[in-house]
Amino acid sequence: MLKDSTIIKLILGFKVRHLRSSQGLSYQELSSKTGLSTSYLNDIEKGKRYPKPDKITTLAEALGVDYNYMVSTNASKKMQPIIDLLTSKFFKLFPLEEFGISLEKLIELFTQTPDRVNAFISTIFKIARNYQVGEEQFYLEALRSYQDMHNNYFPELESAVEKFKKEYSIKGIVPFTVGFLEDQLQEIYGIAVDRKTLKKHSNLQSIRSYLSKDKKVLHLKRGLTEAQENFLLARELGFQYLSLEERPYETTILNIDSFEKLLNNYKASHFAAALLMEEKQLVKDIKKISRENTWQPALFLKLLDKYNVTAEMLMQRLTNILPHHFGLDDLFFIRLTGSEDLGAFQMTKDLHLSQLHSPYNNELSEHYCNRWVSITSIKELRFSKKASVIADAQISKYWNTDKEYLCISLAKPSFQSSKQGASVTLGLLVTPQLRSIFNFLSDPNLKTREVHTTCERCGISNCEARVVSPVILEQLEIDRALITSLSEL
Repeated sequence: MLKDSTIIKLILGFKVRHLRSSQGLSYQELSSKTGLSTSYLNDIEKGKRYPKPDKITTLAEALGVDYNYMVSTNASKKMQPIIDLLTSKFFKLFPLEEFGISLEKLIELFTQTPDRVNAFISTIFKIARNYQVGEEQFYLEALRSYQDMHNNYFPELESAVEKFKKEYSIKGIVPFTVGFLEDQLQEIYGIAVDRKTLKKHSNLQSIRSYLSKDKKVLHLKRGLTEAQENFLLARELGFQYLSLEERPYETTILNIDSFEKLLNNYKASHFAAALLMEEKQLVKDIKKISRENTWQPALFLKLLDKYNVTAEMLMQRLTNILPHHFGLDDLFFIRLTGSEDLGAFQMTKDLHLSQLHSPYNNELSEHYCNRWVSITSIKELRFSKKASVIADAQISKYWNTDKEYLCISLAKPSFQSSKQGASVTLGLLVTPQLRSIFNFLSDPNLKTREVHTTCERCGISNCEARVVSPVILEQLEIDRALITSLSEL
């Protein structure tokens, strides 16, 4: 995280570099005009040094501007958007080093092509404003990109779990129990668990857990399943063992005000998943399932019981395991929630590795394709009187493309309301490698359906699941017809 003093140095350095370059002055020439050494000027431009007022005055006179211009956050029209970016929360809170971005190189790029960079930054700011893209959405997308960069596999977190178990003599406990995890939290870190207090506050019913740091009490919502409690307890162990200071204390982050907070939340969650679903054992389980010649949903459901985890935890854990151990990094994960009347569905989480896959999150109030197994599994859950979790799969062939995905979905009642259904889906791009690993892809009983992202953009004819007409596609056809007619004039 950049300090304010560092940003002030960067702004001054950027102004000096831009003014020197635009006037065609070399370091030696500017040195002769100011009496400052070339190395000192170089350090100023790189944001490493901030000169005293008398030297700033000398620089300003040599570059043809006044002192106030040099020390303020105002600049010319060409430079102002870049200055605005440097003073924004993005540079204060975003860990550029995590993404391998050199601040020095970035400033150099800004200086070399200020007009183009200016136009680009202005465009981004306007799009963000017009579509109400706040810093929270930006940080969430940045986290997904960070996961993608690393194929969603972090060996240091996997190693931390093994080190934790070795350090505290934890051996071969599958599945972990709530009592055991609760004891670890109390004995190692002195944190007690309270399941009564949250219930007393009517406005806190949506909060699953909250850590009272000073009192060293982890408050849990009553009525959670054992699998849900396992995750929350294991995640708190992760926060404590990894010594993550910049962190949320509630389950769902209410205020995402820094990337570091979001990243640390992910690290603790990854730690929890790795603790509850041991890496080597889960790889063996997936290999066993992959050797089956037929699709057997019961085998996925058994994994939930074996590790005592939620459907979402299992599916997200597979996004760690499959890329690293099976070389399957063309995948996506989505979480979908259906309304009580099943008339509308909302995508509340998505992750794409290697490329932007379909389906993807659509914020334009369009209607998701009801042929997705993510949606059909929620509907099946509604009409099932016995099953608490539905496992289903299909080959999804995307309309008008050559892409096919093996989509495995687990649906269950929503945490917020038992009348609502929610599903988590893992999608794997169908490739020769995928077919060589999962034998059940050749199962003739495995459903294959042609799908698209939203009804508004889909040209599948006679679709029995269509919710609305393909209005966007129809408008495109009208536009093409107009262009054809104009070309004939």
